[in-house]
Amino acid sequence: MSDVTRILNAIERGDAGATDELLPLVYEELRLLAAQKLSHEPPGQTLQATALVHEAYLRLVGDEPHPWNSRGHFFAAAAEAMRRILVERARRRRSEKHGGDRHRIPLEAGDIEVALPAEQIVALSDALDALEREDREVAQLVKLRYFVGLTLEQAAELLQISARTAYRHWAYAKARLHEELTDNR
Repeated sequence: MSDVTRILNAIERGDAGATDELLPLVYEELRLLAAQKLSHEPPGQTLQATALVHEAYLRLVGDEPHPWNSRGHFFAAAAEAMRRILVERARRRRSEKHGGDRHRIPLEAGDIEVALPAEQIVALSDALDALEREDREVAQLVKLRYFVGLTLEQAAELLQISARTAYRHWAYAKARLHEELTDNR
């Protein structure tokens, strides 16, 4: 049993000190994954990888213990937490109170930069929710690939499936999400 799995089991049993042991073990890996994900976000992003990791970690180890049965399960939960945070931020940016559909114009540049609209992030989240109702494992693979930035091989390892299965799931997910996103236009 890895140290992370041992600590996750201790957290589940209610050992409050185990939470303090977990962060140093997973922090750097979560931070790298968050940085990789944020590198695909539009320019002008104000959320930093460190803040994303901290917020996701707080959601993961909040007030109630969570039954994580493995390292892979924990990272899948981290991917879901990061996804929810990014979707919430996209919805907030899209709201009229926070600027609605206005675009940021950098002071240094005279040209308007085009970024991924918040509507597309929300639409992707909705399509992913629909996919999750159909096939939870495929949706988990997408979350690990898109929101955490893992390779197919890394995601397959965490989900404990073969790389070939991961490639089949990925092909299906891309087609299904494309269908969902184009039907909703």
